[in-house]
Amino acid sequence: MIHTRDIKWDDIRAVFFPKSFHEKYSYLGSVPWNEDGDIFKAMEPLVIFMDYKAKPWWCPRFVLRFLHLFGDDNSIVRVRNIFLSNLKRKITKGYTLVDYKTKWQWYDLRISVYGSKQMNNLADAIEYKFYNEGHREDLAEQIKRLDPNTKFNSGYTTDSLKEELNRLVPEQ
Repeated sequence: MIHTRDIKWDDIRAVFFPKSFHEKYSYLGSVPWNEDGDIFKAMEPLVIFMDYKAKPWWCPRFVLRFLHLFGDDNSIVRVRNIFLSNLKRKITKGYTLVDYKTKWQWYDLRISVYGSKQMNNLADAIEYKFYNEGHREDLAEQIKRLDPNTKFNSGYTTDSLKEELNRLVPEQ
């Protein structure tokens, strides 16, 4: 016997009356749930753009959340009902936010998207900007630890910060 997850009243409430960003756009896949972090701020434009492209004008969002709950068990890997799952995939053109995570450093964001070229380009641009800003902040903190009198300006490039850090770190 195959057992799928138990659907609770809270799951049904989230379909018709979402309380958060995550509940509202959950039909797109792995949507950020913590609205306080830097990753959420970076990912929000991508999720909204994906919603704009995936949701047809004639289909209310609660229908897509309903299909995601009863067709896919609110998952990107499980299928509860193949007909409803395929219907959701057909309506949304298969656009899905598969995964997002940080890899080696807190600022090394990786985004996986099933979507159009535009969506993948936007995801790449977000990854690039998040990495560059995070790397600059990390370098600036290292420089401040070595020289507390250094003033950090957000206009510095990573190359100039690396040069400054190399100047401050004694050769070993």
